[in-house]
Amino acid sequence: MNLVKIVSHTEPRFVRWILTGIALAYLALFLGAPLLAVWIKALEKGLNAYWAAIEDPMALSAIKLTCLVTALAVSLNTLFGLSAAWAIANFKFPFKKMLITIIDLPLAVSPVTSGLIFVLLFGSQGIFGQWLQDHNIKIIFATPGIVMATTFVTFPFVVRELIPLMQEQGNEEELAALTLGANGWQTFLRITLPKIKWGLLYGLILCNARAMGEFGAVSVVSGHIRGLTNTLPLHIEILYNEYNFVGAFAAASLLTLLSLITLILKGVTKSNLARDLAVKN
Repeated sequence: MNLVKIVSHTEPRFVRWILTGIALAYLALFLGAPLLAVWIKALEKGLNAYWAAIEDPMALSAIKLTCLVTALAVSLNTLFGLSAAWAIANFKFPFKKMLITIIDLPLAVSPVTSGLIFVLLFGSQGIFGQWLQDHNIKIIFATPGIVMATTFVTFPFVVRELIPLMQEQGNEEELAALTLGANGWQTFLRITLPKIKWGLLYGLILCNARAMGEFGAVSVVSGHIRGLTNTLPLHIEILYNEYNFVGAFAAASLLTLLSLITLILKGVTKSNLARDLAVKN
């Protein structure tokens, strides 16, 4: 922070204005203009056409499926993130470093490759395909496969926010609570959760945003069945390929709106997290 202040006072005013202008122009060109274009195209034929595209049964089905998949993926990643972060931050165990490395795997693997992994495991010609068919269990080209693929590509977000936060805060307060007779749940709800609430919320926001917009992995495992396995991003792709631009951009505007809300929540949460860390330090 001091370095930033020193630089801001030593650099000439025109240099600061030029750098600020470049940054704002870059944001306007690559962020503001595309977002504005989505809304202009969505409303090109008026509000009636816009609402008709949103209220289309296929669009509503895609929205419901996206909400369902996102809710399940975020819930599963929250349970995993809390458990894994607690274990990594507080205990020493074999293969700890390997676990940390594996957590980052979805960030290094292409989403399309992630989807193919599930096809190779649970598809009709996959490792478990025959057993699943014999027991009439459908994963690929069905909601379970979409949930699994979305969960896989999003699970680092929560745990990656919690691990450094828990390591920095330590576990002295938890140990004190246990010494005074509190059980595990009481310690978690009254000590641990309040300490990590902003970091957890920040991870949930990132995970939620990634899950809503996931395309590659879901595209592989969904089968593109209209009204059944199409999430909102897949629905947008189909409409665009059919030259239904109003419908495609109307659906895209929903994702755009959710992205803006997510961005605002992310900024607020990050500010609160930084403030809490500053108070503790």
